[in-house]
Amino acid sequence: AAAVPTAGRVVALGDLHGDLNATREALRLSGVLGDADQWIGGTTTLVQTGDQLDRGDDEPEILALLERLRAQARAAGGAIVVLNGNHEVMNVAGDLRYVTPGGFEDYVSFASSEVRVPPALANAPAQVRGRWVAFQPGGAIAQTFAARPVAAIVGDSLFVHGGVRARWAAYGIDKINEEARRFLGEGGPMPEALRAEDGPLWDRSFSQAPGAAECAELVQVLEGLGVARMVVGHTVQRGGITSACDEKVWRIDVGMSAHYGGTPQALEINDDAVTIRAR
Repeated sequence: AAAVPTAGRVVALGDLHGDLNATREALRLSGVLGDADQWIGGTTTLVQTGDQLDRGDDEPEILALLERLRAQARAAGGAIVVLNGNHEVMNVAGDLRYVTPGGFEDYVSFASSEVRVPPALANAPAQVRGRWVAFQPGGAIAQTFAARPVAAIVGDSLFVHGGVRARWAAYGIDKINEEARRFLGEGGPMPEALRAEDGPLWDRSFSQAPGAAECAELVQVLEGLGVARMVVGHTVQRGGITSACDEKVWRIDVGMSAHYGGTPQALEINDDAVTIRAR
């Protein structure tokens, strides 16, 4: 599922961080969401580059909307590719630092289940235990994440949350996705690809101010994977979507959630033409 050999129209959205209103607005800007929250994108492929979770209270609504639209898009001949970001993996690993009070409250019903929580959570409030149970590896929500890639090639673009460095491109996109699937769905030690600072979920080499060395590495990665560009989220671009390295990388995290106060935008790739969609 990590490669969609589509030609035609591709639209990409960056980090959503628990803000349903911003998510809806970005989807409408993209021309794929109708007034009744239904898919109107036809054969468009929509890619969301991870970080649906944390910093906002609308996580279940966002996850449900994306799943519902995914089925509708498929029926219409389109597709939705949702990636895992670092915040999805952090929640599955029990790192709940960025969960809002509402984000704990939303999963309190899971606390009553018979699942044993780690000793450190034995005396935690019910909503903290509930969150852990829902998101733990193999749990209800983690199973959804396990079906999603960390990196995906759609048409002639590579989509990833943070960035793919040369060593990880050589390691293999498919291998990274498979290791993530196993960790999210079954547990065990977290693979290095998911926790490394230069790994695909965390890297910012191409997002901040890439110099000649970074741009050369980017070209090497793109040529090795046979794609024209990399599209990344993770690093907020305060003034809206930006590109670097002769448009070989597009940075689409515009901080659209209320937490960051940005304005929703989307990136459209139509054959070779790349356009920023903004209101």
